[in-house]
Amino acid sequence: MKILITGANGYLGSALVTRCIDLGYETIAVDMENTYIDKRAIYKKSDIFDKDIDFYQEFERPDVLIHLAWRNGFVHNDISHITDLPNHYMFINKMISSGVKYISVMGSMHEIGYHEGMIDEHTPCRPLSLYGISKNALRESLECTFTGSDINLHWLRAFYIVGNDMRSNSVFGKLLRQAMNGEKEFPLNSGKIKYDFISLDRLCEQIIAASVQKRINGMINLCSGKPVSLGDRIEQFIKDNNLDIKIKYGVFPDRPYDSPVIYGDNSKIIEIMKNINL
Repeated sequence: MKILITGANGYLGSALVTRCIDLGYETIAVDMENTYIDKRAIYKKSDIFDKDIDFYQEFERPDVLIHLAWRNGFVHNDISHITDLPNHYMFINKMISSGVKYISVMGSMHEIGYHEGMIDEHTPCRPLSLYGISKNALRESLECTFTGSDINLHWLRAFYIVGNDMRSNSVFGKLLRQAMNGEKEFPLNSGKIKYDFISLDRLCEQIIAASVQKRINGMINLCSGKPVSLGDRIEQFIKDNNLDIKIKYGVFPDRPYDSPVIYGDNSKIIEIMKNINL
């Protein structure tokens, strides 16, 4: 299979491109910059919102689209989430209309909003940020349009990524950068909220496995299936990376739309991984 990855220069995208190539997939990497893209990939500099481009031909007729591209993902109430939404839909629709049968789109647990406990494919979505609202609206639009068709549509709902990459915009990336700069304290919220954490490498494997198969479609949680407190996971991260920094808890308030415990039902991705040899 020939795999097309949008947002390929990002933190997740660049790691995913490398993993796809390592597994033997011909990989087309699309982004406006290629600073971090594996040089073995076929790089395409392109604005996927340009309505005049025949992307299917421009991107060498891929079999699989993995759509990661999304601006300002860590600025949850940026207006771009709303203004970009129709463009994401039109790009994906254009790729499907051109003949791509395997479509994977990166979702987010922020589609859910406030929820205590496990999230599965039937959990109601009541998003509380523009980011969550827009992701949820894109999912619902694609489901409305393509459910029941011959398209293998995978909505890949991500949770929290843990990596030691300095490029990450997550709390782990920020912690790593501050430690490398010689700071001895890292301000945090209570650290008591429990999330579902997954390593960057494991997430890439799950994305690929879900994207190249057609037996299980629809909403697929990419996660560990285990809730762990943010404080415990950060302390473990500090230990694993031998960082000389201490956490200062309670500096920031917990966000009002963060539940005390939230994690994913990983039964679908476990079943997929059983049947895909990566």
